[in-house]
Amino acid sequence: MGKRIIMQRRGKGSKTYRVNKKSFIYKIQYPPRLSGEGIVVELLASKAHTAPLAKIEYIKENKKSYFYVPAFKGMQEGQKINFESKEVKDGNIMKVADIPVKTPIHCIESRTGDGGKLMKSAGSSAMISRIVGDSIYVLLPSKKEKKLNGKCRAIVGVVAGHGRLDKPILKAGKKHHMKKSKNKLWPRTSACKMNAIDHPFGSGRGKVPKSRIAKRNSAPGQKVGLIRPKRTGKKK
Repeated sequence: MGKRIIMQRRGKGSKTYRVNKKSFIYKIQYPPRLSGEGIVVELLASKAHTAPLAKIEYIKENKKSYFYVPAFKGMQEGQKINFESKEVKDGNIMKVADIPVKTPIHCIESRTGDGGKLMKSAGSSAMISRIVGDSIYVLLPSKKEKKLNGKCRAIVGVVAGHGRLDKPILKAGKKHHMKKSKNKLWPRTSACKMNAIDHPFGSGRGKVPKSRIAKRNSAPGQKVGLIRPKRTGKKK
């Protein structure tokens, strides 16, 4: 009798593989429009994020409002964060066009007004590499440059929590509990190491995964290999 392969079991959404909603109660991004300054009300620890989070209070339409961003290295509760100043100070939210070259930044907007999409994990930061006209080039940790609009915003400084990966995980149980808290599948078995019944790439006959093209609307268990690729074959 056959059985469902692992992607089908995960796609069902059972308790084993369902995301804990309580872990993701904080939405990390700053509002599209900010003016004046804010204050760091509280530093928080979130199960779903590697870096500590900062709860920042600001005034919106004469009312107190809040948003959450990754805390930077050296942040303190009660610290003031400026949204419009051109002073390069850790924690200030500035347009990348106003930030000097070789300044470390994080929580960078990929598009103007999206609230910050890049560099939000613990200890991460990018650097302003060069300015060409209205375009700003940011050097990422992968040594690749990303072109940004000068109106995109970023936070000056480095995300707190650096050194998170320095200490080795000595026991499998430690890794187990870390992954379980985020509902991640661990340990992950390579598909070509499985039996043929467990995965389309299984069996020892061919160690190289077979080229398969799955349809976009196919079931979770069928989505293996190439998922609706634009092209196949070796580029000439």
